[in-house]
Amino acid sequence: METLSGFDTPSARAACPRPRHLCFTLLYHPDLRRVGARAVAAFAPGYTVPLSRLEPEFAQPGSHDHAPLRDPHLSRQPHLVTWGADGWITITPAGRGHLSVDGEPIDETRRFPPEALSAGLVLQLAKRVVLLVHRAPAVLSAPRHGLVGEGSALEDVLMSVARVADLQVPVLLRGETGVGKERVAQAIHQASPRAGRPCLAVNMAVLAPNTAASELFGHARGSFTGAHQRHVGLFERAHGGTLFLDEIGDMSMEVQAMLLRALETGTILPLGDSEQRAVDVRVIAATDVDLEQAVAQGRFRAPLLHRLQGYIITIPPLRHNREDIPRLLLHFLREELAQIGELSRLEPPAAGALPWFPHSLMVQLIQQDWPGNVRQLRNVARQLVISSRGSDAIVVDASLARLLDHARPTTQPAADAPRPAETRIVDAPDDEPEVRGAEREIDEDALLEALRSSRWAIGPAAAMLGVPRSTLHRLIERSPNVRRATDIPMDELMRCHDQCAGDLDAMSARLRVSKRGLKLRLRELVSAGQAREK
Repeated sequence: METLSGFDTPSARAACPRPRHLCFTLLYHPDLRRVGARAVAAFAPGYTVPLSRLEPEFAQPGSHDHAPLRDPHLSRQPHLVTWGADGWITITPAGRGHLSVDGEPIDETRRFPPEALSAGLVLQLAKRVVLLVHRAPAVLSAPRHGLVGEGSALEDVLMSVARVADLQVPVLLRGETGVGKERVAQAIHQASPRAGRPCLAVNMAVLAPNTAASELFGHARGSFTGAHQRHVGLFERAHGGTLFLDEIGDMSMEVQAMLLRALETGTILPLGDSEQRAVDVRVIAATDVDLEQAVAQGRFRAPLLHRLQGYIITIPPLRHNREDIPRLLLHFLREELAQIGELSRLEPPAAGALPWFPHSLMVQLIQQDWPGNVRQLRNVARQLVISSRGSDAIVVDASLARLLDHARPTTQPAADAPRPAETRIVDAPDDEPEVRGAEREIDEDALLEALRSSRWAIGPAAAMLGVPRSTLHRLIERSPNVRRATDIPMDELMRCHDQCAGDLDAMSARLRVSKRGLKLRLRELVSAGQAREK
């Protein structure tokens, strides 16, 4: 068989354009193992995709194990999603109350403009399954190199990694804080011919100016007070491999000059030494600041910037890669749960049981802005696991509610769609239409799920549902299945107190009321008893 030499290399494949198709990615399913699975409609615009319990079939990227959604709560009658020749998306629901798009229930055919596919449309089916409708390549071909995710934004980064990995040029990684620039640097190293050699990293922001030169280039014995022996710098230790310089914008002007010389000549001069040393090091630098502005302000050397940006890779923020938020979250949850021996929490629920991780929380997380990006998402996963340790239901405590409130929702509805209620703790006037709309949308199951997951605390439950506290109080008033601590008869309260040996957490779980409300009720009873004794 005749082949074209070099055509099937990673760098050659990376150069080939990849057509993008209409794609449905599972953001949530009661069986969390299915999160991230895809159904790709590899057809020309104008094709209609039926969406139901039975179709289409989904598979994890790279897998041939296809299966429909199969959730018994979903209708067999399909919703219809059409990608028109004009680029608009038309969605026709199967019936009333079964489909929401970007948080808003739709009961009739709606059209969404082409730009809606850029961020993706979030579809909720029967409050059980969450999908992202977006455009993506039919086949993901870039090696992952340990990076978690299958989203198009990450795929573009990995294709850039494949293009530059085997070249000996410096790389500059640009992106917001917390996007994972060091992970991308490691991926470049692993994909390069230097993979078997050292890959060292240093954060320039934590190095004092008087020690940065010594850390990078080393120093000779006696070169300064306290230099009792020769110190081998990072450049020498990384010889033959890769050196990752994070926060390069925080490097002093003096050290910048030394780094520029090392890059231009391939040699270093340790402090206090008279002998140049040749080094073979590939430098990858990273920053979240505007280096061009720093050059204009005289804080960064223009020649060094030109030398560092032999090839630039811009890493997008997490909010531009929503399809990977559930994948990353579950990856972090698995790591944290494994540490405390509770990995079984993520297993599929028994028949009739609620999943440990509720769909409403996943929807809220998908809609956040994530200014701290992947680092912030990891913190949320850790907070969830620790707060829920030993609990049968995931717990959204006040600390997590604050974390989420600071991660501002970002979902922008389509141009012809009313704006849905924001997923934040806000006190909005009762007569605002978006508040009333959200109140009508929350059914009894969603109310009970949020209260149970938040251990019956009003603030965190309101955060999960994306409504003000006042709205949640009205829902509780109307619910036949929820009561307040003040509604509990005294004999039941005292009996529970004895059975739980006064443990407020156990009492709260058994009586299904908030711990705070329970504490206030008990305090009132004690005060009333003391008053009677007087």
